[in-house]
Amino acid sequence: MRATSSVIVGRDAEIRLLDEALESVGRGAGRAVFLVGEAGIGKSRLAGESTLRAYDRDMPVLRGRATSTGLVVPFRPLVEALSSRFRASGAPDDPELQPYRPALAGLVPEWRADAVAPGYAISLVELAEALLRLLAVLGRERGCVILLEDLHDSDTETIAVVEYVVDNVAELPVLLVGTLRPDPGPALDLALAAELRNTASLRELGPLDEAAVRDMAAACLDVGPGEVPPAAHRHLLQWAGGNPYLVEVLLADLLDTGRLSKADGGWQLAEHGEATVPTGAVRSWARRLARLDEPVRELLLVAATLGGRFSVGALRAVTGLDDRALFAHLRSASEVGIIAPDGAAHDHYTFRHALTADALRASLPPAEQAALAGRAASAIEASVGELSSDHRQLVATLRLAAGDKAAASREFAQVGRQMLDAGLSGSAAVLLERARGLAADEERDEVTVQLAIAQAESGRLDEAAALLDDLPPAPAGSRAAEERAQAHTQVAWVATMAEQQEEARRRIRAARALLGGAPRPEQEAALAVVEGHLALLPEQDGRGEGRGPAGRDGEDGRDGEDGRGRLEQAERSARSAALTAEQRGRPVVACQAWQLLAMLSRERGFDEADACLERMLAVAEEHRLAVYRAEALVRLGTNAFMRTGEATRLETARTAAHELGSLALLQTVDGLLAMQSVLGGRWDRARGIVERSVEASARLQNLSTHRYLLLVDATLAAHQGRAREQERAVLRFRRAGGEESMLVPLQRGLCQAVGALMGEDRERAKAELDAALAWEREHPSFFYLSGRYGLGPLLRILDGEDAGREAHREALASPGGQLAWNRMFLGMADAVLRGRDGDADGARRAVERAGRAATVFPQAWHLALRLTAEAALADSWGEPVAWLRTAEEYFHEAGVAPVAGACRAALRQAGVSVPQRRGGRERIPASLRTAGVTPREYEVFVLLAQRPGNQQIAQSLCISPRTVEKHMASLMVKTGSADRSALCALSAEWADV
Repeated sequence: MRATSSVIVGRDAEIRLLDEALESVGRGAGRAVFLVGEAGIGKSRLAGESTLRAYDRDMPVLRGRATSTGLVVPFRPLVEALSSRFRASGAPDDPELQPYRPALAGLVPEWRADAVAPGYAISLVELAEALLRLLAVLGRERGCVILLEDLHDSDTETIAVVEYVVDNVAELPVLLVGTLRPDPGPALDLALAAELRNTASLRELGPLDEAAVRDMAAACLDVGPGEVPPAAHRHLLQWAGGNPYLVEVLLADLLDTGRLSKADGGWQLAEHGEATVPTGAVRSWARRLARLDEPVRELLLVAATLGGRFSVGALRAVTGLDDRALFAHLRSASEVGIIAPDGAAHDHYTFRHALTADALRASLPPAEQAALAGRAASAIEASVGELSSDHRQLVATLRLAAGDKAAASREFAQVGRQMLDAGLSGSAAVLLERARGLAADEERDEVTVQLAIAQAESGRLDEAAALLDDLPPAPAGSRAAEERAQAHTQVAWVATMAEQQEEARRRIRAARALLGGAPRPEQEAALAVVEGHLALLPEQDGRGEGRGPAGRDGEDGRDGEDGRGRLEQAERSARSAALTAEQRGRPVVACQAWQLLAMLSRERGFDEADACLERMLAVAEEHRLAVYRAEALVRLGTNAFMRTGEATRLETARTAAHELGSLALLQTVDGLLAMQSVLGGRWDRARGIVERSVEASARLQNLSTHRYLLLVDATLAAHQGRAREQERAVLRFRRAGGEESMLVPLQRGLCQAVGALMGEDRERAKAELDAALAWEREHPSFFYLSGRYGLGPLLRILDGEDAGREAHREALASPGGQLAWNRMFLGMADAVLRGRDGDADGARRAVERAGRAATVFPQAWHLALRLTAEAALADSWGEPVAWLRTAEEYFHEAGVAPVAGACRAALRQAGVSVPQRRGGRERIPASLRTAGVTPREYEVFVLLAQRPGNQQIAQSLCISPRTVEKHMASLMVKTGSADRSALCALSAEWADV
């Protein structure tokens, strides 16, 4: 007879916590809750209650469980959770999820047609961000719940994804509920750390007290608490220890043996019967097995040997039963409540509780357990042709239970290597660690080498280094030495990408020592590529702190020529490596080498850099290296955008990144497209990209792209003349480490200098350009839009500086002078010089050439017209009046009042009649319009946020200080401001809205 409780007892506080979390999620504020407790304590039942309450609120629920078999199955709880939802309702087709479908294809079978390109492994952070976006879409209307059970049995990849979701769920309509045992391990570490960070609530479930045990027994017997026989209550208290599962098991045992029976209208516990009581679940289950038919009993013992969850195929292979008999026995075991079909897989069953399988196994003597496990392993190997990853792990577990450690080690190692090749380095490290602990002496070193690579690719460089350093010596040039040298090289590459320069150099030295004095050409090529990328990084002192960049003078006073020499040597080595790698069949190394060469050769011109990238693209396409194909397309698209201002190739690169499934690369391209939109005056598009990607890039830890997007945001505000927005955006850029990055020249020249010009502050613009130039002289820079090669020379020439002509010649001779953005400014500078020298026709032609380069840059072109018109008026060439009228119209419509006002002032000084602008009422906030504030008064009001003097306002708006005074007096009356200070404060408040 089954004895189960239909209600939850003793968990009122936990139920209140889950109810509060559901209410919070319904309001759009996400929560994470971890329920921790020993096996059988009621975690799953409590979590199940939360899902019922979520269903009552019409919330989508996704429910998955980690495997209890001991197998490492990456993402199993997540796959099961998504399948539990989409099996019935189908996968969502929301357009917002389109960029994330490739990343989720491994979890959602319906999206496997969108799977990432072969050769690319989705990073855990990309997958986690994609899952977060999916949950947000599912919960958009009412919130959603994702329940992940038995996280203590989860793979490391799942734990990493869960940690990401927990840390980023607060502002999304998602409730994550996780259950786990209090066993030391990654899952418990995650739950405790999340509670410490206040990103999750943790509740440890303790044993039921006396009253709760009585209530539970009463619920099982369907009577009131006072009707539970006291002797039965004492029995349950003594042997169950407050564990709800054991209460049910022991109560079922009392019912099955007849000791607890119903008589005279009530329940009674007989004092006769067995002389001893069950000592726990093991004896209880042993007696229950004894009462089953022998075939069913044998089947359950085999099933328990296979684990808490088992497949029908494996059970058939081990028992040798035909389907009719097999399913008949499975039905019998299901009817008595021992097993149940696994809802996540049609061909699997699971024990009702993990303790059940443990108890059944423990009912056998150790020798019989080992013999049964060995027989099961052999049967599975004989019945399956090519062992799958799951089958191989199951065989390894069975071999270990049978006492054959060496065989178990070989199976674990094989699966670990397969997972490492698939990019699942975390799970690979777990399996290879198991294999290493079980390996025979003659096999342990080979496993250790693979484990070191897995640890490095998982981001655990220290562990990888320790493993490699602890290996015994190997003769230089031997097979073992070559395998170890390759591992050192791979770890060196990971360390270089992580900018851990000293560790990378240690690994390179170790690899060279193992290879001896004459490494094979392909081995030398792989090392040369790593060394070349190292040469691009800033030098570090012994403490790991920057001492100045390689290739230029640093703060430590090193000779810049020495750094330049290292870069030249790196380029020679990289070119040799690229050719060798192609000849020796090492296409990955070849692509890495061509990519490095493209970066190093850009200083000599974009044609040479593009040639390297085209070769990289050809190698990648020939060998179907999707990652490097996308990388090549992105870099070619970037160069094309810089040269022409067009984004056609960038859009092609974005398509490739989407097909690849790389969210990080997609964000990189989006950042470039956003900057192209800023320069092209498509400000709404730029803003949309930034808003969509900036926070997501931070969550992905895509730091370089995150900084770039923050810079795009600041540049967008600067080019629109929105000084307060620019200041806030620059502050965010600084807080993200932007001023310690290679983006400083763009921050100074493309953002802050142009922002100063939008405020008609030419001196500050020149100061920003000088700061960018000073930075570039001390650091290697691969950016050419900092003003050094265009805007800077133009401003110097306009101001008549002697250095202007030299700066102009230098810019024309540099690769930066080839770029469309810079050609526009350089062309106008050329026009000014020719006009100044009396060559009016030459000046006109120079303006025409600059105009052709400026086709895609309307804002910059009108700024150039405004700047150049004054020189044209002074030297009597060109069409300065028409230019000023065009520029004034543009900046007036764009809402950049200082530049529009300067254009009107210049026109008046030229003796041209300029009509007053009285439009723009639509830009005035409704409350100020109602108060009667005019467009001109509003222009003054906006400037007051900076607390300028009347003279500064007059200069900015090209009106007299007296007129400013009149507008100030009118504004104080209309806004009810007591004085100028109050009016300025009000303006600042509106600027923050």
